[in-house]
Amino acid sequence: MFSSVSSTKFNQCWSSFFDEKPHRNQVVSESVHGAQLAAAAVKSSSSCATCDLEEESKVCKCGKDVEVFSLQSEHHVKANSSFTHSVINMIGMLIGLGQLSTPYALENGGWSSVFLLLGLGIMCAYTSHIIGKCLEEDSGSKTYQDIGEQAFGSRGRIIASTFIYLEIFLALVSYTISLSDNLPLVLEAAHVRLPGIHLSASQILTTIAVLVALPTLWLRDLSSISFLSFGGILMSLLIFTTIACTAAFGGVRGNHYIPVLQLHKIPGISGLYIFSYAGHIVFPNIYTAMKDPSKFTKVSITSFTIVTILYTALAFMGAKLFGPSVSSQFTLSMPPHLVATKIALWATVLTPMTKYALEFAPFAIQLEHKLPPTMSSRSRMLIRGITGSVLLLLILALALSVPYFEHVLSLTGSLVSVAISLIFPCAFYLKICWPRVSKAAVVVNGGLIIVGAILAVVGTISSSKSLIQSIQRGHST
Repeated sequence: MFSSVSSTKFNQCWSSFFDEKPHRNQVVSESVHGAQLAAAAVKSSSSCATCDLEEESKVCKCGKDVEVFSLQSEHHVKANSSFTHSVINMIGMLIGLGQLSTPYALENGGWSSVFLLLGLGIMCAYTSHIIGKCLEEDSGSKTYQDIGEQAFGSRGRIIASTFIYLEIFLALVSYTISLSDNLPLVLEAAHVRLPGIHLSASQILTTIAVLVALPTLWLRDLSSISFLSFGGILMSLLIFTTIACTAAFGGVRGNHYIPVLQLHKIPGISGLYIFSYAGHIVFPNIYTAMKDPSKFTKVSITSFTIVTILYTALAFMGAKLFGPSVSSQFTLSMPPHLVATKIALWATVLTPMTKYALEFAPFAIQLEHKLPPTMSSRSRMLIRGITGSVLLLLILALALSVPYFEHVLSLTGSLVSVAISLIFPCAFYLKICWPRVSKAAVVVNGGLIIVGAILAVVGTISSSKSLIQSIQRGHST
């Protein structure tokens, strides 16, 4: 972690070289608190300034056409997140599925591919920084979609929303595949068979687990599931700790040779690395929740530094421990008799269970926002719950039909995450801040857009090809 002095100096150097000329206005904003940043994709609601709202119908008495959307879990309070709290939030949003695949990515790409991992960490830290600069330009912007609209109007909002929901959908598919892969090892003594249903024990157990999590999608009060956010962070830290314990005390000889570079596999693993840094859709919420938003760049640098160090250590530990046999989820390669393995498997299984309601929350809130204001709370809950249930069952069906974790995760990173984390922030920044953008910043942001586009194209082609080949092999066996 950066020291206070060195981090401040680096922050100043970063800002002076890459930023626009100093702006005299410093943003002071309010935070929307609910389920620990779960409602990241929600556009801030407007209210009528001339009259009160009827409690049940939410209809404006003065008859003005004002959309009003209320959520028990959302309330405006004074922004009060400290620097440490903000760093924890950002790290919590970054660490997730990506950590499971970093040893696999390093083993397949070669140890020198770690420079790609480090480079992407630096680039994504920079794009997090410029998201903060975009928010400084308009205190009314609170979400990633708001920034898109600020830059390119309604078309920018639509494109940003489309990519956000696509990333959420594909991420949930990957989480469900991970659940399906690890659950049979956790419940290895379970032998489940249902008459008339041609599903494997793994598929049946996964279906049961998803059905257990399904009621959480019906909850309207996000504060009641805010503990799931902390649970997800705890599970991620447990997973990292278990492989460290395996390396130190597990009796596994960590002396496998890691190739220097396997260039032909770089396009395929680039999506895995990119996905590991995908978290930009909630960074505006972290910014608006800070007591001092001017420290957002420092938060970004500190958070990405910690996460990159963690990913790098995890990648080398896993690759050295398991070598060419390392799975796309390293938990599947750990010695089954170790206590650390059982803890890692349980943490990997419980992580998706904590994600369904939180990941679905932005879509669900936006859905309610679009419903007629006169609709009753009960009807809203039914529409929200039914829609969420249908989507989750669709995700389950897709995950069981295409159980190829590494290819789906890589496709998500290359097709969607690279746009959200690299391409869009640079494009938004250049459009919004153009009058004050320095020549150096134009070159840097233009270069990042080109790099992101190249990674997106080659990564999407490679992961799509691998996915199709895996599906064809699965059907032929």
